[in-house]
Amino acid sequence: MQDHFRRFAHLTAQVVGSAWAFLTAVTVIIVWALIGPLFGFSNAWQLVINTGTTIVTFLMVFLIQNTQNRDAKSFNLKLDELLRGVKGARTGLVGLEELSDAQLAELQKQFIRIRHGAADDDDEPIPADIRRGELSPRRTNGRR
Repeated sequence: MQDHFRRFAHLTAQVVGSAWAFLTAVTVIIVWALIGPLFGFSNAWQLVINTGTTIVTFLMVFLIQNTQNRDAKSFNLKLDELLRGVKGARTGLVGLEELSDAQLAELQKQFIRIRHGAADDDDEPIPADIRRGELSPRRTNGRR
């Protein structure tokens, strides 16, 4: 089931993210507005567009979130691979998406200090409260 949903979400994201889908939506709105006088701009006429857009929006939230989750996961995996492959890179940074907001804020402060020349990688290791499990620095083939 998960794989079917993934494929459906991917295909749907491609279709609704196209110029044709946008033009179709604009056309629907124009047609709806043009037939307004035929229905006297009634409550039922308004309810049609409100109900339709609400349903589409509700369903699209789940499809978009699925696509975003997959994109973020694949992007993080690619970055993790680059970190592991670059000599001197701090491989303890692999998996940062698992850190708490406070831990990420502390790490961000560290990088701001590094950027301003207050420290470099060897002077300031990843703080102890951030290191855990696979996030702790480790040496692999002479690399960190």
